Amino acid sequence: ACVCEKNKRVTKCRLENGRCWCEAIGSGATVDCATLTSKCLLMKAEVMGSKSGRREKPKDAFEDTDGLYDPDCENTGDFKAKQCNGTTCWCVNTAGVRRTDKHDADLKCNQLVRTTWIIIEMKHAERSSPLNAESLKKFFTDTITKRYLLDGRYITDVLYENPYITIDLKQNASDKSSGGVDIADVAYYFEKDVKGDSIFHNNILNVSIDNEALKFEKAAVYYVDEIAPEFSMKSLTPGLIAVIVVVVIAIVAAIVVLVSSNKAAKQNGNSAVWEVIMYQGNC
Repeated sequence: ACVCEKNKRVTKCRLENGRCWCEAIGSGATVDCATLTSKCLLMKAEVMGSKSGRREKPKDAFEDTDGLYDPDCENTGDFKAKQCNGTTCWCVNTAGVRRTDKHDADLKCNQLVRTTWIIIEMKHAERSSPLNAESLKKFFTDTITKRYLLDGRYITDVLYENPYITIDLKQNASDKSSGGVDIADVAYYFEKDVKGDSIFHNNILNVSIDNEALKFEKAAVYYVDEIAPEFSMKSLTPGLIAVIVVVVIAIVAAIVVLVSSNKAAKQNGNSAVWEVIMYQGNC
């Protein structure tokens, strides 16, 4: 027996040639405990424990608004492009996040679209001393490369705009080396750590910058795919729809005013001509 340090949601662990191997809960898939487990297998394991679920960006960036669901995974641990819940189906990206409206079971998802850019945005609580941007960047770069085993070249930016911290992870399919971790898996592990629900076995992430603990008030993850998502108007949030409606009404009102103004000007012009005619007649 052995302990899977990088995934506590496993069972039937065994030691083979000095390496720990386990079965992922919910799928029975074999997990290599020396590296990160795929997000798909992690979600499947999590849903077995709780059916209740958990809980200026690029123009095509979107957030996971569906939360936890029981995913269909490939034997490799990757998400299947088409996910269903009963008779309702949708297409997902390589991060398992829905990128289309929900349809019936006849929906076709021709390919698993690659998520190439992940934006992690966090807001920290008030501190007694201001954060040093360079210290913050070094901490998160070191943490992501050492704790989550991601090659540092995929960490393209760590930006600090008090009180917001933004981390950019970029990785094309051709960039990912064989056996290397995926940015979607890294983001999932990281999000769980920040929200106090670590996947690691007895290894909580302690964030301390310049000898002072850093507490987070909220965290959000945004996804940018190599192909833009395919959401229709009906899937937009009520707030966004309200903004669109207001803009449309404003445009219509402007057109009405313009037409009315032109009409009034034309009538005034005709009146002026008639007055000239009348004047000449009187002469």
